[in-house]
Amino acid sequence: MLLVGCGDLGADIGLRLAGRGHGVLAVRRRAELVPAPLIGVPADLTREVPALPDLDLHYLVVALSARPRTEAAYRETYVEGLGRALQALTDAGQRPRRAVLVSSTGVYGELPATVLGDEQTPAEPDDGPSRMLLDAEHLFTSQVGGGTVLRLSGLYGRGPSRLADQVREGRVSDPDRWTNRIHREDAAAAVVHLLTRAEVPDALYVGTDDEPALMGEVAGYLAERLGAQAPPATTPGQDHGKRLSNVRLRQSGWVPAYPTFREGYRDYPPA
Repeated sequence: MLLVGCGDLGADIGLRLAGRGHGVLAVRRRAELVPAPLIGVPADLTREVPALPDLDLHYLVVALSARPRTEAAYRETYVEGLGRALQALTDAGQRPRRAVLVSSTGVYGELPATVLGDEQTPAEPDDGPSRMLLDAEHLFTSQVGGGTVLRLSGLYGRGPSRLADQVREGRVSDPDRWTNRIHREDAAAAVVHLLTRAEVPDALYVGTDDEPALMGEVAGYLAERLGAQAPPATTPGQDHGKRLSNVRLRQSGWVPAYPTFREGYRDYPPA
């Protein structure tokens, strides 16, 4: 299995597959940070085509990350970097049996709150980074036959939480905005599920939990957990922002361990 990108999510995916007995190569700029038993392959994809060892490729996962959140940085990583990774596979004469590209629900841009977005909803990104993500999807699907794109909503879980910091500091400013999220463990499990399920997966899935939630509701729950001051209350009829559905991913057999933010934040703060 080849993992292109090995940050927190990529490492979780690779470790899950290694636990199933797969040998996992992970391309990362600093290969020494790749956790064992994964095998690091050093490469800066913004500058070079990685040199891959001999392999009999079964699975390919692309889970890249870029900083800062600018159009230029996202082009370098998600479009040009992906192109170099795919070039390395072509040079090695390798074609994966299954492949998943981790993308983002940011490609949908803004949707009316009355719309429940899913795989049939047109992607209309409203900023440069999101446009680069959509360009990366097009590049992936054009060059990886039978590949699957997984669009993840906001990742959370384990480690520091920006939302928790905002709640502690009383900085929750838009309680009426709809939010969508997925726990990192559920996101990693979804990728592994799509790679290994018996039936061939569809070309596109939305990866999010079972319940879009207003920011004020999530922040209020966290405030109770943290013993912090309650955030501003939601205002009936003032909700806005996109809501997303995971029905297709659920129907494929994926079952989240954290179906809503309540399970995900239940043990927050961690002991």
